[in-house]
Amino acid sequence: MTAVTVVGMRTVLISGAGVAGSTLAYFLARNGFAPTVVERSRGLRSSGNPVDVRGPAVPVVEKMGVLPRLKEVATRTTRMRLLDAEGRQVATMAMPAARGNEVNEVEVPRADLAAVLHEAARDDAEYLFDDAITGLSQDEHGVEVTFDHATPRRFDLVIGADGLHSNVRRLAFGPERDYVRPTGIHVATTPLGEPVDHPHDVLIQNTPGRMVSIHPGRDKALVAFIFRATLDGFEHRDPAQHKRIVTEAYADLGWRVPHLLDRFRAADDVFFDAVSVVDLPSWSRDRIALLGDAASCVSLLGDGSSLAIAGAHSLATALADGSGFARYETEHRARVLPKQRAIKRSAALLVPKTRLGLAARNLAARVLPNAA
Repeated sequence: MTAVTVVGMRTVLISGAGVAGSTLAYFLARNGFAPTVVERSRGLRSSGNPVDVRGPAVPVVEKMGVLPRLKEVATRTTRMRLLDAEGRQVATMAMPAARGNEVNEVEVPRADLAAVLHEAARDDAEYLFDDAITGLSQDEHGVEVTFDHATPRRFDLVIGADGLHSNVRRLAFGPERDYVRPTGIHVATTPLGEPVDHPHDVLIQNTPGRMVSIHPGRDKALVAFIFRATLDGFEHRDPAQHKRIVTEAYADLGWRVPHLLDRFRAADDVFFDAVSVVDLPSWSRDRIALLGDAASCVSLLGDGSSLAIAGAHSLATALADGSGFARYETEHRARVLPKQRAIKRSAALLVPKTRLGLAARNLAARVLPNAA
């Protein structure tokens, strides 16, 4: 990793207006930097699965003063109900909020989390929506940046907080295939578009290698399909292909699955991607660095957003005190690596491969202390 002296640097371009990008912009602005955030979408996205704000993220959102707002937009779920292939309940587990949680952890729809963080940062940062970086050229004094629409500009530093399929990572570090390792699990989500029968329960139906869930959210329920598969020719920006893949993967299931597939096929707002681990030897190259999923995607059981918040704070702190990218990476890798090492275990709990594995998971759920 090349050391970069950050003393005197002030202009920072952040690619991505999501959880990591807005958190970073907030703290950079309060430490004398001038952050600019470029976002490919025309505005903040209106959808997204519920995510947890917990662990190292909690003191960060408390410092930002947004925890009360996050509690306002938090989901109201109290338990998870595990179902078999016919929809019969096999176990229940209490959600953190229902277990007398005293550490201010909250579950929030991802879009609402991003919106709250954006609200906190927008008055002190420049946001460029509906635009994207097309070129990066750095020298010892800064980074020349070209955009799809905006006039080329020069920045002291560039941070890629633009997700699993990071454009900044591709431009500065190389092709995605060199750093992104699929786990063999895929996830698809879409709004349910109708009221749920159990507004406080997350319903999770499993068959070997497949999971379907209905999450009541706060005011908009979400359907998720998570399954194991080896896919050839997968294109992460092809919704028609995604709908075919999910339909084929779940075509033989009963319970409410046929109706949920109808909803998924008819929806305009769908998400589909491979659950992957991002693994780079270094998260920075001179004046360009990566943050959040672009650097170290681990998202499977909700920790991705919390790690993004904590990592953004660590990066802003390291830049502010002059220690630079090296301190940020050392500090944040200590949080990320245990999560990446545990991903197989997490996947086995969420989407057991076999009937035996599924039976063992259900048995464990019934005897755990937090069983409802």
